[in-house]
Amino acid sequence: MANHKSALKRIRSNEAKRLRNRYQHKTTRNAIKKLKSITDKKEAEALLSNVTSMIDKLAKRNIIHDNKAANLKSKLTKHVSAL
Repeated sequence: MANHKSALKRIRSNEAKRLRNRYQHKTTRNAIKKLKSITDKKEAEALLSNVTSMIDKLAKRNIIHDNKAANLKSKLTKHVSAL
């Protein structure tokens, strides 16, 4: 157990950040699954911009790696254009 006041605060803030990151990552993954399951091109194009934005935010906050974000966006764009 931490002894210093600052270490105790760090533990609390780390836990809050971990939960927030986990929530955002899971929400984005669900949105990606939803996008992949859509068969209507117009619907998919509308959702693609939202999902791309979510992925960019994850990458910006270092929740996922920049290259992973680029790969995901590329694959999703390819999927939508193939519809």
